[in-house]
Amino acid sequence: MSIPAARVISLQMREPQILVVEDDSEIAGLVARYLRDNGCHVATAGNGREMDCAIAVNAPDLIVLDLNLPEEDGLSICRRLRATSDVAVIMLIAKGEEIDRIIGLEMGADDYLPKPFNPRELLARIRAVMRRKEFSTHQADGIAQGYAFAGWRLDPALRRLTDPQGAIVTLTAAEFDLLQALAERPNRVLSRDQLLDLTQGRATSGPFDRSIDVLVSRLRQKLERNAREPELIKTVRSGGYVLASTVARG
Repeated sequence: MSIPAARVISLQMREPQILVVEDDSEIAGLVARYLRDNGCHVATAGNGREMDCAIAVNAPDLIVLDLNLPEEDGLSICRRLRATSDVAVIMLIAKGEEIDRIIGLEMGADDYLPKPFNPRELLARIRAVMRRKEFSTHQADGIAQGYAFAGWRLDPALRRLTDPQGAIVTLTAAEFDLLQALAERPNRVLSRDQLLDLTQGRATSGPFDRSIDVLVSRLRQKLERNAREPELIKTVRSGGYVLASTVARG
């Protein structure tokens, strides 16, 4: 099932369409009411089949996806979604489950939130992800600034990456934002905290927060000739990551 790519109409002009996939009806109801009270259009689903039906009726801008679902778990659903669309996904995981958080990001989730959570934090995460999903603001002449490096081209206006042969390479929203943050600051070492702040507007949740590492690994699989010996996105021990390339803008 295919979900349309980012809408041309700014989400700031209308209520964002949120789909909450959660089998606990009480939690789903509380979340839905809170989001509706704060300017979101919300639908709910209790499992993957209900989610598919809801998407067929009204494709969402963002899916809040519980990890532990009956029949088909959240990781499997996220993998399936990523095979056909770039819809934003925030995954709900059990508190302290580091491995679930990492696998969720590897499957293509844009962000995660441990349970139990404050609905206000979920709303803040939704708004942050939706801002990242928006088309970049055009310059005064109407042409968005792009980034060219090592034969690759990153186009913020179209949210598109093309390889040296001109083929489009699919990136999740989180992957795109991380690559853009690096491309905007070439040959400059950026710490994990800096990259989290630049891309997600938040600091690391602790010494074992590997979300940036996971996203860098995913980018290397797509950009590098040999992901184990990266030439573009390099690791600086005790420092962070750096895009080791000259970047041309325009």
